[in-house]
Amino acid sequence: MKRIAVEVLGTEKARGIWSRLDIIGDIAVIKKPFDSSITIKDLEKIAERILEELPYVKSVWLAYSPVEGPYKTRKFVHLAGEKRSETVYSEHGCKFKVDIRKVFITPRLNYEHLRVAKLVKPGEVILNMFAGAGLFSIIIACKSKPHRVYSIDINPEAFRFMIENIKLNKVEGVVKPLLGDAAHIIESWLEGIAHRVLMPLPELAIDYLPYAVKALKPGTGFIHVYLHIFAPKSSDPFKISSRLVGQRLKELGVEYRVIGVRRVRPVGPRTLQTVVDVVVEKW
Repeated sequence: MKRIAVEVLGTEKARGIWSRLDIIGDIAVIKKPFDSSITIKDLEKIAERILEELPYVKSVWLAYSPVEGPYKTRKFVHLAGEKRSETVYSEHGCKFKVDIRKVFITPRLNYEHLRVAKLVKPGEVILNMFAGAGLFSIIIACKSKPHRVYSIDINPEAFRFMIENIKLNKVEGVVKPLLGDAAHIIESWLEGIAHRVLMPLPELAIDYLPYAVKALKPGTGFIHVYLHIFAPKSSDPFKISSRLVGQRLKELGVEYRVIGVRRVRPVGPRTLQTVVDVVVEKW
């Protein structure tokens, strides 16, 4: 991708584009460059070259908005190839049917999906509050031995794909798909059931932390809190992340211990996605 961008745009412009490509199944997604001098025509030329040089790519799209709204979707423009946004994406031996225009998906969470799955102990009950098309939930079900994974999403399209993906990966007896707002579902019938809670929606993580705590069984449980952190050069994103989660947990009156903070991926100029792994004591 770097070579293609340099050949099409020149070295200076290419710096703003080559790292902003994701391959999802047989679809290439170019995220909107930060450099405003790069035009749609420039991107169409790059898209055509991608199709020429990467024969497994059949369609190229531009994601021109951030992930936004309650359904966690982006706005897209078709650049080249088949005008198709549905594909099958493979990760860690699992297959996922998705539509990039209807469901949030990024291969940049590849490492994180497996990292969390490896933390799960046999017999655990997992609650995924923002499951999307089911990647975290299904990879946990396939790679670990949980008793149950409650997999919640409010987006009807994500829920539809999640059901398909559960069947596709033959984990119907483990992953339980649920459509709706995680806060409402937890308060209605999932309080006190989980050994481990996943919160992979940074925009809502701090606000929904009380519901994650409610979902934990009495005793010791784990919460994985994903955040977006603005990190100027002089700041420490790990300390910022720990402080945000810690302050909220103190307000909730629970005992906690941060057992890990890691950088997941960059999401914008000086903005990072981080994850805070927390042990919570709940009585």
